[in-house]
Amino acid sequence: MNDNRKNPAITRPVSEAMLEASLTLKWWGWRSFWIQIVLGIISLLALGTGSLGEGEKNPGTGFGIFFAVCGLVILGISIYFSLRYTKIADLLQSSDPIRRPKRIDTIQVIRWGLIINLIGMLLSLVGTQSVVGNVLLKSVGQTGAVMGGAGCLVVAADIFSIQANSTAVTAHFIGIGISLWLLSRITK
Repeated sequence: MNDNRKNPAITRPVSEAMLEASLTLKWWGWRSFWIQIVLGIISLLALGTGSLGEGEKNPGTGFGIFFAVCGLVILGISIYFSLRYTKIADLLQSSDPIRRPKRIDTIQVIRWGLIINLIGMLLSLVGTQSVVGNVLLKSVGQTGAVMGGAGCLVVAADIFSIQANSTAVTAHFIGIGISLWLLSRITK
C-alpha cells in the first residue's frame, strides 16, 4: 500500500502564506548575505592594508583595529545567519510538515540575527570612535610635530582603520534593517 495514503499529512500542500514567507526569507536572506560579504571583504581589505602600513601605531589606533577585527568576526556570524534564512526558506516549502520550522522558531532565528548585528555594530562603532578620537588628538597636536615633536602625525593606518570600522558599521546596519523588515513580514 502507498505510504502517502497511510499518512496524508506528509503530502499536505504548502499554504500561500507559508510560500510567501519562504520567498521573502530566501530573497532577503540572499541579499543580506551578498551585501554583507562584499562590505566585509572591503572592510577586511582596508584593515589589512592599514595594518601593513609602516609607522608608529598609537594605542587609540590599536584599540580601533582590535574592535574592527571583533566587528568583522561578528559580521561573519551575521553572514552565517543570512545564509540560515535561505535554508529556513527551503524548509518552509517542504511538503512534509514535520520538516517545516515552526513560526516561533523562524522568528527566533531572525531575532538572533538582529541581536548579532546590533552587537557587531556596537563593536565597530566603538572602534570607529576610538580611532576618530585618536586622529582628532593627533590633528590638534600636529603643530607640535612640525616644531620637532614625534608620533603626532596622522598615518594611513588611522584612516584605514576608520574605513574598516565604518564599512563594518554599514554592513551591520544593512543586516539590522533586513532582519527588522523580515520580522515585520513574518509576524504579520
